[in-house]
Amino acid sequence: MANVSEFLNKLLADYTVLYTKIRHAHWNVEGPDFHSQHLFFEGLYNQLAVNIDDVAERVRMLGHYAVGSLAKYLQLTHLSEIQHGGTDSQGLIKELTSDFETVIMVIRSGIELAESAGDTGTEDFLTGLMEEHEKTAWMLRSHLG
Repeated sequence: MANVSEFLNKLLADYTVLYTKIRHAHWNVEGPDFHSQHLFFEGLYNQLAVNIDDVAERVRMLGHYAVGSLAKYLQLTHLSEIQHGGTDSQGLIKELTSDFETVIMVIRSGIELAESAGDTGTEDFLTGLMEEHEKTAWMLRSHLG
């Protein structure tokens, strides 16, 4: 299960970077849609905080340790730090949409890894996360029109 735990730690890194980017959007969004977007981003980071905890706990359930270092997260993540320097919701949402789509692809590979390892618990866990993020990506894309 070490390879599954390694994968989960990479997902934990992705989630932590994505969480920070969503907080950035929440804090800095400006424009006529400020209030609705501010609340929307808050909902996203609150849900991701739950996901972060769940992934770290899954690593522990598998008998390994969850990564907890910002430097290590940046080494492990598939995402980049915030690229959009603006404060408009459309630019922020475009970047977050891309990140959620990346995370979905990463999770799909993790499902295959868990399946090949015979870890049906993690496979099911990841499938639930993927479905949740597919809905989030759809909502983000819907904001873009």
